[in-house]
Amino acid sequence: MTELNGFLAPKTPSGNSAIIPEMPWHYSGTLLTVEYLTDAANVRALLPPELDLADDEPGAVALIWADWQSCSSDFEELLDPDRSQYLETFVVVRCKFEGVTYSRCVAIWVTKDFAMARGWFQGYPKKLGSMHVTRVYNRGKATPRLEAGATFGASLAAYDHRLATAKVTLTGPVESNGFVNGHKMLHNRWVPSITPGAGNSLDQLITMGGVDLDLGQAWGGNAELILGDSQWDELGSILPVSKILGGYYREVGTTFNGGTLIADRSNPSV
Repeated sequence: MTELNGFLAPKTPSGNSAIIPEMPWHYSGTLLTVEYLTDAANVRALLPPELDLADDEPGAVALIWADWQSCSSDFEELLDPDRSQYLETFVVVRCKFEGVTYSRCVAIWVTKDFAMARGWFQGYPKKLGSMHVTRVYNRGKATPRLEAGATFGASLAAYDHRLATAKVTLTGPVESNGFVNGHKMLHNRWVPSITPGAGNSLDQLITMGGVDLDLGQAWGGNAELILGDSQWDELGSILPVSKILGGYYREVGTTFNGGTLIADRSNPSV
């Protein structure tokens, strides 16, 4: 009998049809970040009971536009750019578990199916969306340069409904591109039982982070942010802006090669 292969579905004898390849996965791209404060009760409402709020600035939120190029270790995706290039916008808060502070993604939209499948595997709550962000080029007038006064715009929509609009104006180099997304991620991986009402067949708490970090100079500045809702997505209502903290731009490179299981409440018998 022929063996079926593939990291995730669909499995075939060759494994070439799998929506994502085997780890590790390499990423190169840019991050445009707006950090702001909301009421800490809004963050608490999005955390499962076993997680606590961060000790300092528990209401801090980061909304991040990422423009990625990614590939596996054979780099084949780079020769077929539709398989390597995508954008995503993600919402990060901080939390604490057993005395350790983590970052946690509570909402995220992406433009490609392979990025969504990768995210579900990692515990990111990814949905398809449409996002755009100003890019930096080194030639011509149709680009900001990395210098004081450079202005970037960004937008997020899903199902043709606008959910976020941002503007960042750089003022100068800074040490980092914010503090909210500066820890290892703490996520839940879960799949409901095929039996209605039977709980979760997969129910894991995991932590993960990137390796082989290659970080460019971070730039900081002032930011503006407008959030909205639709009948299909909540953003403005669950994490409303009370105070803008700042905006950031940075080139980044990283590799994902797995995470660590923290707690497992899975019930594979259901």
